[in-house]
Amino acid sequence: MPVEFLGIAATNDGSETTPRSGGAFDKEYTLRLGRAHEDHGWDRVLFAYGSGSPDPAPAAAYLASHLDRLQILLAHRPNVSYPTFAAKTFATLDRISDGRLTVHFITGGNDHEQGREGDTLTKDERYARTREYIRIVKKIWTTHEPFDHEGEHYRFHDFVSDVFPVQQPRPNVSFGGSSEAAYGAGGAEADIYCLWGEPLAKTAEQIERVKAAAKAAGRTDVPRIQVAFRPIIAPTEELAWEKAHRTVGAIRERRESGLVRHHRGQAPENAGSQRLLAIAEAGERYDRALWTPTAAATGGAGNSNALVGTPETVAQALLDYYDLGVDILSARGYDLLGDAIDFGRHVIPIVREEVAKRDAEREAKRAGEHAAGTDRTLTAVNG
Repeated sequence: MPVEFLGIAATNDGSETTPRSGGAFDKEYTLRLGRAHEDHGWDRVLFAYGSGSPDPAPAAAYLASHLDRLQILLAHRPNVSYPTFAAKTFATLDRISDGRLTVHFITGGNDHEQGREGDTLTKDERYARTREYIRIVKKIWTTHEPFDHEGEHYRFHDFVSDVFPVQQPRPNVSFGGSSEAAYGAGGAEADIYCLWGEPLAKTAEQIERVKAAAKAAGRTDVPRIQVAFRPIIAPTEELAWEKAHRTVGAIRERRESGLVRHHRGQAPENAGSQRLLAIAEAGERYDRALWTPTAAATGGAGNSNALVGTPETVAQALLDYYDLGVDILSARGYDLLGDAIDFGRHVIPIVREEVAKRDAEREAKRAGEHAAGTDRTLTAVNG
């Protein structure tokens, strides 16, 4: 199966290790980072969402209008706009990008962060709202006649959009989470299910949970699986590990000095972050290259487990996940621009070459099995 690479579309040069050098929205840097991804083999970039951050939709439109190939993954929280409005925004952006949009729906795993923009629903209520929201957006994208909706969270009458996506029948929907509610919602509605990087065995367990949820929802297909990591690469293993320890030191220094804004409360509320912290507590190193101190240092905040090593080591680690059925690999370094270029130059080509080789071997095996079956049939008929 094809493999795709997802990077980050940041609107400034700040990260967990480095303060930003200018304003929250630096359009020159946004474009420079996007071009670095497009020029170095990446397939798409994520425009993330934060309560006080620049609006990702116009930022994505700006980038898409300046680039030719790079696809956009747009993060969106259902609490910030009505689904009729959002569906038109997404369709317009798909038009601007000539059909390069995927929408990532975020339910929200932290009550305080949700409350910053007036969202007071409980976690379970938010998941129910997200499922309803996604279904409405999908219907608006694909329905050319006015319709009414009477749901638990949304009601409207006689609505029809006058703008439709380039992609037919619609853009893909992306979703993530590690709770029962997340598996249920994403298993039912997502085209792509997103996981944070965990050890191989735990990732395999989560993939099976997603498949089971999709089957329980009556689907005959299953979502594609995306897994996210923080790569730390260098020319030698020794240099890579030195870089990894410097990175954790910088993360801790910024947090301890109060330079990183925290949510209220100490323990994370979302299941994904809880899982990352539990994995980190159980051990620092897993499998070929997975390293957990970066997750521990951030309090399990988001995509935070690292893959450490030479480009060859990190590429082989990513291929281990590909062999589990992961076909979208998300990677974001701590030096956003430099790491995007290095990863694109030194890791992506190795993974793509190996995937092509493995796919060719599988195809040859299938062809051989088909030929053998045909021979057996002919022998039985002529025998």
